Amino acid sequence: MTDTTAAPSATLDEKPGFETGYRTKGYRAYVLSSLLIVYIFNFIDRSIFGILTDPIRNSLGLEDWQMGLLGGLAFATFYTTLGIPIARFSEKTSRMMIIVVSLTMWSLMTVLCGFAVSFATMFAFRLLVGVGEAGCTPPAQSVIADYFKPGSRATAASIYALGVPLGGMCAGLAAGPINDYVTGENVHALLEGWGWNWATGLVDWKSLEGWRIAFIAVGLPGLLFALIIGLTVKEPPRGYTDPPNASKPERETFGAALKKLSKKPTYVHVVTGAALASFAGYGIAAFSTSFLLRTHQLTLTQAALIFSLVLGLMAAIGVFLSGFLADRLSKRYPTALSWMPALGMGLSVPLYWLGYLSPSVALMLPPLMAAAMLHYFYLGPMYAVSAGVVDARTRATAVAITLFAVNLIGLGLGPTLIGLLSTVLKTMMISGADLGLTLDLCKEAVGLTADQVTACNSADARGLQWSIIIFASIYGWAAIHYLLAGKTLQRDMIAKTA
Repeated sequence: MTDTTAAPSATLDEKPGFETGYRTKGYRAYVLSSLLIVYIFNFIDRSIFGILTDPIRNSLGLEDWQMGLLGGLAFATFYTTLGIPIARFSEKTSRMMIIVVSLTMWSLMTVLCGFAVSFATMFAFRLLVGVGEAGCTPPAQSVIADYFKPGSRATAASIYALGVPLGGMCAGLAAGPINDYVTGENVHALLEGWGWNWATGLVDWKSLEGWRIAFIAVGLPGLLFALIIGLTVKEPPRGYTDPPNASKPERETFGAALKKLSKKPTYVHVVTGAALASFAGYGIAAFSTSFLLRTHQLTLTQAALIFSLVLGLMAAIGVFLSGFLADRLSKRYPTALSWMPALGMGLSVPLYWLGYLSPSVALMLPPLMAAAMLHYFYLGPMYAVSAGVVDARTRATAVAITLFAVNLIGLGLGPTLIGLLSTVLKTMMISGADLGLTLDLCKEAVGLTADQVTACNSADARGLQWSIIIFASIYGWAAIHYLLAGKTLQRDMIAKTA
């Protein structure tokens, strides 16, 4: 993982890097696959919290607004603020080393989330998960840009972005069944069966709840994979695949980079649109399984499989198609990176309304599947534009600034505010029932009449349902900004698709 700061010159028999990419096609595929797996772990370890929202809430005695804080600000505080300094550091040292260290840290902190005993301890562990995950995407996107030629970068970026839906899918596939069917006694018996007597005494496994085991189970594999990529993925030369007419100045100061980006309307509109889409998406994702539990009375395994497998698969298709189609359509339609995401997000709004208002799971799924595919059309172009409006020395910083805005607004505020909105709407609905109920009485659920219990459960479900519908409408606002980005897209892009 040694750092290479300059691109080697091509010999007479070699094609230049901007036509071929760095190293062989097979090795590029291995590198991209490895970074995709890292990003999958990244999203497993952040999105598993949303899958397990209700079990954690019930175990620790919390409310939606507290779960929103744990799923939002607790994670996003350091995740957003450290992203830019780490990106700047990655522009003068080994990017792969940063990725390996980061993966190790966030995987370990995810394991420790399984041992949280209160709101405060869970908050602390989630903060530290965010510290680790801050070192993933900016250096990874910079590495991808140096391995792949400009005409393939949007496709490569969208394949990497598959980590978002695939990570969510894997989190659901693991978290739901583990929570429902794996007990601490099962784990203790398994360790004894393997002859790992040293491990049985480390923790009181028999007393662990299912959600705690789920955190441990998804965190441990990341530690092993960090070792694998540290030994097998090489650091590429910086700027190796940039066209010869692309300027290659010395590393700029952060202020200069920010000033340059602020003068590119394409970048400003794409980041604004992506931040709004992320705000809606993270907020909804944090409580999607809770919605299925409360509104449609599913088990956590059923809810997690629907949200993660069915909707996650459609989202993965949307992420891949966003970059794949953009690369190909851009040759004929130069502003495809703008209007494709706008069209997808605009169409997703009425589909989300229809799905979340449907009276049954069977009627809910078709519109939500279509909406999940369409709204993710923004993700691949977001990365492609962020990496394409600047030169090699500022690329990681540009991606980091994008992620700072997207995650501060989306990840930091989305779950937090939707949790607060759900609690506010629930409180209003409880008061409107005119049965002498309060939020605390509903939470304790002691000595309530059948009508009062029904009113509490209905307010819990409907407050969250309407919060999700309100948030889904924000995709329309995001679509407008992507559409506006098309006006200056060609002028602002340095590395044109080819």
